[in-house]
Amino acid sequence: MKFPPYTTPLERLWHYVFRIICGAVFFFLIFPIVVIIPLSFNSVPFFTFTDAMLSFDPAGYSLRWYQDFFTSLNWQRAVENSAVIALFSTLLATALGTLAALGLSRRHVPLRTTLMALLISPMIVPLIISACGMFFFYSRVNLQGTFIGVILAHAALGTPFVVITVTATLVGFDHSLTRAAVSLGASPARAFFKIIVPLILPGVISGALFAFITSFDEVVVILFVGTVEQRTIPWQMFSGIREQISPTILAVATLLIIVSMLLLTSVEMLRRRGEKLRGITPQ
Repeated sequence: MKFPPYTTPLERLWHYVFRIICGAVFFFLIFPIVVIIPLSFNSVPFFTFTDAMLSFDPAGYSLRWYQDFFTSLNWQRAVENSAVIALFSTLLATALGTLAALGLSRRHVPLRTTLMALLISPMIVPLIISACGMFFFYSRVNLQGTFIGVILAHAALGTPFVVITVTATLVGFDHSLTRAAVSLGASPARAFFKIIVPLILPGVISGALFAFITSFDEVVVILFVGTVEQRTIPWQMFSGIREQISPTILAVATLLIIVSMLLLTSVEMLRRRGEKLRGITPQ
């Protein structure tokens, strides 16, 4: 790397030291996740690297655990439940979060800071406390052990992500654009869908992806408000670790890592698109 002529030797040394520190931190964070991937191809039912794997013997690797995942009725039912619950909770969270962000973006809204704190409180309050509260409340209104109850619970957990991303998209939004459209004869609904929606759409989709990931990976709340009929992938993994340890869990974890990486890549692409729409040069 070419340094500016005014940099001192100490600044150049710190540049390389800082890169080493960042690399070490990144390795510390990512290594426990990456090590799962090769273990999921183990040919024997162990959670350790065998001699055959360490010597790169093809006999030490197998796809049997992935086959078990795709052929097991319990796992496929868990996938179906996770997809259905995550989909509907994401739609609900996206609708509620977007409306809340649009309302809170108005400066004349009273107690705006307090309302924002209440909306994002599910991100701050420990999940075990939220799960206990939902359990006692659902027990009184007969939502305990129902798909509707689980969807509402996951929607409550995902709504803060939508509120934050859409609110960030609305920062610096020029509301005179909508007033100009109305003054030229457009109805409020037409001005909303033609002007506001295209500008906030990247933030809405990003928030929806975060809400989907939150619901798809959640395990604490589902243990309190769900039953075996609503068993999801995280619940199935938790039960597998506690009752019957199988490397199939590692195969599922690997697939979840890939899905999460794809979703996060989509979020980053949407963030860059949103910056371009607002005239900000992506960094």
